[in-house]
Amino acid sequence: MSATGTAHAAAHRSGGGGASGGPRHLAGTGALLRLALRRDRVMLPVWVLVLGTLVVSGNGSIAALYPTAADRAVLAASMTANSSLRALYAPVFGDSVGALVAWRFGVFAAVLAAVMSLIVVVRHTREEEETGRQEMLSAAVVGRRAPLTAALLTALVANTALALIITAGLAGRGAGGALALGLAVGLTGMVFATAAAVAAQLTESARLAKGLTAAVLGAAFTLRAAGDAGDAAGGSLLTWLSPVGWAENLRAFAGDRWWVLLLPVAAVLLQGLAAYELASRRDVGMSFLPARPGPAEGRLATAGALAWRLQRGGLAGWTAGFLVAGAVFGGMVEGAADLVGQNAQAREIFQRMGGAQALSDAFLSALLGLFGMVASLYAVGSVLRLHGEETSQRAEPLLAAPVGRLRWAAGHLVIAFAGSVLLLLAAGTGMYLSYGRDPGGVLAAAAVQLPAVWLLGAVAVLLHGAVPKAAVAAWAVAGLAVAVDWIGPALDLPQAVLNLSPFGHLPKLPGAAMEWPPVLVLTAGAALLVAAGLAGLRRRDLVTA
Repeated sequence: MSATGTAHAAAHRSGGGGASGGPRHLAGTGALLRLALRRDRVMLPVWVLVLGTLVVSGNGSIAALYPTAADRAVLAASMTANSSLRALYAPVFGDSVGALVAWRFGVFAAVLAAVMSLIVVVRHTREEEETGRQEMLSAAVVGRRAPLTAALLTALVANTALALIITAGLAGRGAGGALALGLAVGLTGMVFATAAAVAAQLTESARLAKGLTAAVLGAAFTLRAAGDAGDAAGGSLLTWLSPVGWAENLRAFAGDRWWVLLLPVAAVLLQGLAAYELASRRDVGMSFLPARPGPAEGRLATAGALAWRLQRGGLAGWTAGFLVAGAVFGGMVEGAADLVGQNAQAREIFQRMGGAQALSDAFLSALLGLFGMVASLYAVGSVLRLHGEETSQRAEPLLAAPVGRLRWAAGHLVIAFAGSVLLLLAAGTGMYLSYGRDPGGVLAAAAVQLPAVWLLGAVAVLLHGAVPKAAVAAWAVAGLAVAVDWIGPALDLPQAVLNLSPFGHLPKLPGAAMEWPPVLVLTAGAALLVAAGLAGLRRRDLVTA
């Protein structure tokens, strides 16, 4: 039986609007929740276990790198004194092992939990409407608010599991601090889950809903970074305007300011109520910001032109964001490198991320590596636009015309792979403009990230072409690669683990010698995966779910 049929039958058994089925507008919520958890039975455990384990692993790595109280006190003082590092990580509010774990991993864990949550909620709300499945279910005994409720409960299950893993894993350093850090990460995830729920009501496509929520997340991170750069105590108004800043200001293991939890809880409630109110005022498949209709001729006469029309707005937003972020982080290089150079352990972490060359070059390489990881998320999302077009049944009438599958797919793939080039060049340009040195070296360091970005995008092509029902697993693969390369060096993970990420094989430019073999191997691997994915797409039937 299909997924839709399973949910339909289960919802029918639940009793619909009868007395035993609960409020009519929530009828079928349990069935839809079980269906969502079943569909995400691979993706969610990977996100939760990998992210939770990486945060908990910081306990041992911090204790090993800074074994004495004096070492930790020096680190805390030096990191808090530098505005560049405060902007990147957050201020240090204590010098215990637990406080340093919260400083080093708390902000990034909160951001990744937010990414996981927005993907989950949009997948089970707007994406369901876009594919037409929700309209079928709504014609049966499924309440009007059941789909949104099931999506938010799915996000709640994932964030609760993540919070429990962090709490249990760090309880040895203090139960209160461990609980505070777990709640900070989990509630940040729920803030952006409800933000995604609002975006799903406003926009007409899953892609736009994800993009809008991701833009809010990017703005929240930028506000926090700007606020922390100007205030070592985390008390800047900009920091308090950011949900990511709330997670930081809970101060896990450094005073545990429990009242701060009222802010994310209030945001979750208000955004959740707004999402329900908006959902009650629109029809299934409709939105408050409908897509603008366009001509079916002239500039849209080809499949490639249509793909460009569909994705150009998102690419423009990503490019602008990379340019601005590159300029912001480029200005941090010299000051952060000078300060990190005073601490042997911190210097070792950045050199593991950016290579053993001069520290400023290592720091620059590490920052550009972060841009490469984020660009891989763009590539995966852009490739999976093919999957969205297919499951929403918009591809079928297009392919009924004299348009081959390869031509149709090529339009989106060109934007995905060429767009990632544009993003990294924008980041490199912004970084050079603020860093002011070695433009060729900075741009080369940005460009060398491309083979790893393309490989992760190629994984999405393979999954969509060969195993379309598992296409969403491309997000889990990309998330694992990002998590390993982002947090792994600070955890002093074995090289065998770091090698799981394609970014770990790239030459550490600028400063280090260019190594062509790994670049060529990753590029060839990406080409082979794309070819295999297109071969699978050409042979299989179109899917509608």
